[in-house]
Amino acid sequence: MSGKKEDNSYKSILKGVSIFGGVKIFELLIGVLRGKFVALFLGPEGMGVSSLFTSASTPIQQFSSLGLNLAIVKEVASNRDNPESRRNAFAAAGRLISLTAIFGALVCFFAAPWLSRASFGTDAYTWQFMLLSISVYLSIGGSGRLAMLQGLHEVKRLSKASLTGGLTGLFIGVPLYYFFGDKGIVPAIIATTFATYFFYSYNLRKAEGNPGRTEFVWQEHRPIVKRLITMGLILMASDLIGSLCTYGSNVYVRTLAGTVTLGLYQAANSLTNQYAGMVFTAMSLDYFPRLTATAHDNEGMRTVVNRQTEIVSLLIAPAAIALIITSPIAIRLLFTDKFLPAVELMRWLGAGVTLKALMYPMGYIAFAKDDKRLFFWLEGVYGNLLTLIASCGMFSLFGLNGLGYGVVLDCTICFVTYYIINNRKYGYTLDRRAWSGCAYALITVGAAFGASFITDTIWSYIAMGCVFAATCVVSFKGIRSRLKKKEG
Repeated sequence: MSGKKEDNSYKSILKGVSIFGGVKIFELLIGVLRGKFVALFLGPEGMGVSSLFTSASTPIQQFSSLGLNLAIVKEVASNRDNPESRRNAFAAAGRLISLTAIFGALVCFFAAPWLSRASFGTDAYTWQFMLLSISVYLSIGGSGRLAMLQGLHEVKRLSKASLTGGLTGLFIGVPLYYFFGDKGIVPAIIATTFATYFFYSYNLRKAEGNPGRTEFVWQEHRPIVKRLITMGLILMASDLIGSLCTYGSNVYVRTLAGTVTLGLYQAANSLTNQYAGMVFTAMSLDYFPRLTATAHDNEGMRTVVNRQTEIVSLLIAPAAIALIITSPIAIRLLFTDKFLPAVELMRWLGAGVTLKALMYPMGYIAFAKDDKRLFFWLEGVYGNLLTLIASCGMFSLFGLNGLGYGVVLDCTICFVTYYIINNRKYGYTLDRRAWSGCAYALITVGAAFGASFITDTIWSYIAMGCVFAATCVVSFKGIRSRLKKKEG
């Protein structure tokens, strides 16, 4: 790998953060506002009910969609410059999206009684799960259209559709919470999914242009259909296991402690994910394609992974510390004082997200290497089951804060496991700069986390503020030095 390519890899990572992260921030603000209104109008119990509907429908959507979204992105992108091939890809993808959306809606509708009993221990929510089948259809259809826009590289239209759909859904959904309380949760979910479905469909038609669509013919499009399904199944299975584990942990918490405790956990977890979302979004959109390009060159792969780890450590450290410092303020501002018992949990999750960010680059290696079996067993089975066991086990022992302990334990074990396996199978090693980046992130975040336990509130915030200020300076200088690195 030439020096020029290596230098550009730093710039590529940071460019990804600025472009895709900006859109993600706006989407997160919409999500935060929605969460605020749910907390205001429905309280912790309502948030717990809402999370159960969401975590119950997500596995159905992922199972029914057959993991096709990334496969569609790849298929459309590879034929983007060939109008005839692109229309064929659209025809096959469009038919598969329609069939999987209908299938998912039917599964949700007919499984409604079982979902109600499994989620709430009663049949009282059966009709709401039946109604939720509409959202399942719209979600699968909307996600498929989003994938087609991604494949066309219509970043502007994609961003506009995401933001407009989310904002429209917010304005329609909030009055439903206000007027109907818990009964308005499912209609609000449907309103949001309909808005995003509509705007994705509208922008996709605009992006396709004037040349008409190609009609789907099974014999003609069978090779494309087979390719799309084969590509999607492994990712679908991995995502499905993850969603089922999330649903299982939610039900476990609700069974042991009720929907109020579950609502507190979901509030802390959603805020944590929103803080870190920009970094993880940029990584998924920018990092994986670059890693895939070097997958057959172990030396080049090590360089890409290590540089990603450097940048991630510089970005995640101040973000995680900001989360630890502002958690009480964020909870008061975005939810209500009823959610304040989740402050310590949120700080543990902030420490855990640091470990998650540092292990994230290694998690992509097996898939980029096309080692589908290892990826499935490592990421899909081992990683998800470990998360479920750690969360439920720590919750049983330590209550609400135990869920945070479980995240830290889970991410620590995964980091070590990923490193050992990638080292032995692909010869991957962290270089000196990457190790320094990991140590920097863990030490600074650990210092701020430790300072949060100082009993004197004023001194606690002074200590955390000093660590945060120093971390911002170091991260800014580190990023600037990499951007100014000479090419050659």
